[in-house]
Amino acid sequence: MTAHVPATRDDLTALPLEVAPRLLDAHLETVVAGERVVLRITEVEAYHGRGTGEVADPGSHARMGRTARNATMWGEPGHLYVYLSHGIHSCVNVVCAPEGLAGGVLLRAGEVIDGAETALRRRLVRGVVRAPRDLARGPGRLGDASGLRHPVHDGIDAVTGAELAGARARLLLAVAPPPLIATGPRVGVAGVAGTSAFPWRFWIPGDETVSPFRPGRGATEV
Repeated sequence: MTAHVPATRDDLTALPLEVAPRLLDAHLETVVAGERVVLRITEVEAYHGRGTGEVADPGSHARMGRTARNATMWGEPGHLYVYLSHGIHSCVNVVCAPEGLAGGVLLRAGEVIDGAETALRRRLVRGVVRAPRDLARGPGRLGDASGLRHPVHDGIDAVTGAELAGARARLLLAVAPPPLIATGPRVGVAGVAGTSAFPWRFWIPGDETVSPFRPGRGATEV
């Protein structure tokens, strides 16, 4: 089994595009209302805010600058940006970028390696679970399984593990990276940001918990 160590601020201060593959095989541990779940991360996507990196990212929530919604992305690395998707799904991102810049890595999918009964109960509240691989397969499902909810847990610190709204979160990085890492377009992102011009999605090839690819609206190759 791969060894893991607690993530530090320094581990997460590079650009999201550099940090993203480093988060594969990492563990996200949450304790919400006294119930513990551990997720092994198998799929991620990088997002850069306005002014972050050499290429503008039209798919980022922070592409136009700082707003009330994306404020966490502009904060200290290691906090979690928890946002609401389609008015239903709480999605979890690891904030990472040099000081003064905005960025995050969306945790798209993972394997529940501890607390499966808790994760299953949380997921069944929102729909059918057809197989264990589906417990955290996709960012909305991962958010449900983790127990982290928008807006109360937005900004929770996954480096110190400090409590926020009855929850704690810790991020542990794998000492050794996965032997193989795949990369390609981000899932469901509209326009050019969802094409091969932005191969900013990373996943562990062959892992059954990785979510299926689907293009976003207007995401046609140029």
